[in-house]
Amino acid sequence: MGFKIKAAVVAALSLVPATASAFDGPELYQGEQELYGKAREEGLVVSFDTGPTWANWAAQFKNFKSRYPGVEMVYNDLGSAATVVALDKARNRPQADTAYYFAGSALDAVEKDVVAPFQPVNFNELPDELREKDGKWFAIHKLNVAFLVNKKLVKETPESWADILKPEYHNSIVYLDPRSTGQGQVVVFAAAFGNGGSMDDIEPGIDFLGRLHKAGNVLRTVGATPYAQFLKGEIPIWIGYENDGLKAKYKDGMGDDIDVVIPKEASAAAPYAISMVKNAPNPSAAKLWLNYIMTDEGQATFAEGFVRPSVPGVKLSADVAEKMPDAPQIRPMDIVKATALKAAIDSGWSKAVLGN
Repeated sequence: MGFKIKAAVVAALSLVPATASAFDGPELYQGEQELYGKAREEGLVVSFDTGPTWANWAAQFKNFKSRYPGVEMVYNDLGSAATVVALDKARNRPQADTAYYFAGSALDAVEKDVVAPFQPVNFNELPDELREKDGKWFAIHKLNVAFLVNKKLVKETPESWADILKPEYHNSIVYLDPRSTGQGQVVVFAAAFGNGGSMDDIEPGIDFLGRLHKAGNVLRTVGATPYAQFLKGEIPIWIGYENDGLKAKYKDGMGDDIDVVIPKEASAAAPYAISMVKNAPNPSAAKLWLNYIMTDEGQATFAEGFVRPSVPGVKLSADVAEKMPDAPQIRPMDIVKATALKAAIDSGWSKAVLGN
């Protein structure tokens, strides 16, 4: 256990009251009170890769600790791939209780046998493609591909994949390179879904992006999220994630100068997942935490951070629902198939766009 984590654990445990009363009100699920009692004896959850500025984790932490006095929260922000590496290195003496990541990294964690099966509240409500059958990972929210349009630089906001092929969008479009970024891979699937393709037929997406480049409408592809450049007004249209657009609109000052558009033909939803760590040091607290974020209450909290809940039909506040209206054209990705297709996307995109 690294020094920073050790220090955080000591600090957290020093804050646990000698006696913590049970939470007030009805249970969110059957057995919650009993599980809380066991978690309170452990006193701590160590949550890997849940940086507080991402996906509204800060609010999740606050709500969890308010509901469950005496169960403290320690977290870090490693990144998806680094989290799997950290779990693997610590397999003989695990530090983490739970691990959060892009779902592709969850597959790596299962392959390395560093996560344990656990089926939380609402597990059976998830579509099959958003969960490992035994609960070794399950999606907790999704990020949807959207057109983020700077209205100061674009006269008419495009509404569809067909629109962005038009000559008025010459040298206007930026998206992430699918060979080196997960988001870029998701854009390929979104383009495929929007042009008659599917999880089993990605060629329409690769072909569309090839045509977009040949039309001269792509300003550039990039290897890292260009959020800062977008805010500065350097990008007319970013094919990126909806939550970045909504953050720019409602949190970072762009306001009415940005349109966030889910293309009308179809788009793709990238799943982000969480797991219980194998031989977790605080297993009851881990289960309490995982259950909480999968309750309707926890799912609605994610939506307040502009990411869409993975559990279907979660009721959102009127304010949040207005900012993220229902978009039935969004299709979930099957992450197992997506991971298997990465090499084909890399080579197909390189040929269609770069000619090699």
